[in-house]
Amino acid sequence: MNGRRASVLTSYEPYLRSLFRIMAAFTFSLHGWQKWFGMFGGLRGFKPPLTSMLGMAGVIETIGGALLLLGLFTRPVAFLLSGEMAIGYFRAHAPQGFWPLVNGGELAVFYCFCFLWLSAAGPGPWSLDWLLRRRD
Repeated sequence: MNGRRASVLTSYEPYLRSLFRIMAAFTFSLHGWQKWFGMFGGLRGFKPPLTSMLGMAGVIETIGGALLLLGLFTRPVAFLLSGEMAIGYFRAHAPQGFWPLVNGGELAVFYCFCFLWLSAAGPGPWSLDWLLRRRD
């Protein structure tokens, strides 16, 4: 890829980051709805108690996903969700084997690093964080 073409594509990066954040937040929040509200069949047909680890994960995923979808408090929320996914991976998936593809943890790994990146990169221009920051 030549330098000129790369610079044209680079100008779209903030907007593509916003789209990526919105898509990742929406799909992530579905996991929260599944745990917290028992939607989409719950977890194998049951809804975990709110006071359990899975129940609290559902609350964190639903509220955190909504905040990320809006792009509000993106950096700290994304950092918190990255940690939640790391803990979830090592508690639920890693004991079943080393490789994420084998232990079913590829989504947890993906979301962990996706959110870690968003905590460093920020929300992009299509976000409430961006809107609020521009008013200062």
